[in-house]
Amino acid sequence: MSTDHITDLGAVELSAAIHSRRLSCESVMRAYLERIAALNPKHNALVALRPAEDCMAEARACDAELAAGQSRGWMHGMPQAIKDTANAKGLPSTLGCTLLRNNIATSDSIIVERAKAAGALVIGKTNIPEFGLGSHTFNNVYGTTGNAYDTSVVAGGSSGGAAVALAQRMLPVADGSDFMGSLRNPAAWNNIFGMRPSQGLVPFAPGADVWLSQLGTEGPMARRVADLAALLNTQAGHDTRQPLSWSPDGPASLTGASLQGVRVGWLGDLAGYLATEPGVLDACEAGLERMRQAGAVVERVSLDMDLEAVWTTWLVWRNALIGPRIGALMHLPGAREAIKPEALWEYDQSQGLSLLQFMRASEVRTQLYNKMSTLLAQVDLLTLPVAQVWPFPVEQRWPQQVNGRAMSTYHRWMEATIYATLAGMPAISVPSGFDATGRLPMGLQWIGPARGDAALLRWAAAYETQIEDWLSRRPN
Repeated sequence: MSTDHITDLGAVELSAAIHSRRLSCESVMRAYLERIAALNPKHNALVALRPAEDCMAEARACDAELAAGQSRGWMHGMPQAIKDTANAKGLPSTLGCTLLRNNIATSDSIIVERAKAAGALVIGKTNIPEFGLGSHTFNNVYGTTGNAYDTSVVAGGSSGGAAVALAQRMLPVADGSDFMGSLRNPAAWNNIFGMRPSQGLVPFAPGADVWLSQLGTEGPMARRVADLAALLNTQAGHDTRQPLSWSPDGPASLTGASLQGVRVGWLGDLAGYLATEPGVLDACEAGLERMRQAGAVVERVSLDMDLEAVWTTWLVWRNALIGPRIGALMHLPGAREAIKPEALWEYDQSQGLSLLQFMRASEVRTQLYNKMSTLLAQVDLLTLPVAQVWPFPVEQRWPQQVNGRAMSTYHRWMEATIYATLAGMPAISVPSGFDATGRLPMGLQWIGPARGDAALLRWAAAYETQIEDWLSRRPN
């Protein structure tokens, strides 16, 4: 089987080929390493790559285990790279910050433990923005990751390296994490699927706090929904190190995938509240039309609450959670000069927060959850754009204006992603076509009720059958 054919296989297909012995783990590893060597210098999606000979030796060991009738799990012998926000034992864990350039992980994060237990072979890391902040993957440790479809524009972030590696077939499946759309935004801009699971479904550890730091969550990215579900099944489940984590009733299944009669609430740009570039809503409408063609019933709905108060709530929670992360490094020599301005802004903003502000923000967050839950009693899922802008030039740090409207912070142009995060609800980015030039991808964001992850995946699997023309549009 040719290298291109091997790397074209979805993760579930690849697993079947390995376990049936139609493909050896050695041939799979060789195919991926060859593709990485050919494409990664251009895209810079994968970083801290392990020596090829070590990866090949591990693949041969996996073949020997299969020959003896032993399988580690569905990911047996499958190459995997870990987002640089998670720890992989023996590899650098830099967060894209030069202060941590020489920080080598001495243990695995929970999702890495689980991927390895399922048989994955870790070959390196995927690139991120510094500290995972901002949806533009660049840092002073590893450099910039260009979009899979056009390297002159941004890949998104913070799971930008993972998204590009997937779109370019340098990985069969990938992990990511999502605080403010970091699984969703890069998925949208690279024509793949990215899922932010319900709060607590995928335990996020290690971390200094296990009680309040619930806005960020790890989750799966994939080119196909079956692969997305398979990786989520591996990542999900309670862990005693994360007391607020939980286990689903069973593995997510795509059985009965259909959109027939599914009620879809279209939030759009929230009645003009969200600034969006021309063409973004049109692309989302194209995705909604595909849903209608599959039998879904789409209706406009509104999020009837003070959206500026929600944004203020977001800033308070974000500053409160990110500030201490940055503060933990501020004692290091030259820290303020080494850390990017956007991260310093988060830290500086956190210094003046009071408990009263935080509790008021928690009350507004509760109101948002209740409002969205009420809407999701009337419809099955809510939809709105994943991104408010098209991928912008890599030289630009962030859009300071969107369609003539000034952005008040470095991340306000991603405001569409905060609602699922604050509500702790599952959200998935599904491909929704391309811009008018046919060059740049866009995604549609689906939000389901809390702990409704399995249903969201089944609906995504049904939608996937309607968008094969978009999915088949390969990057250059």
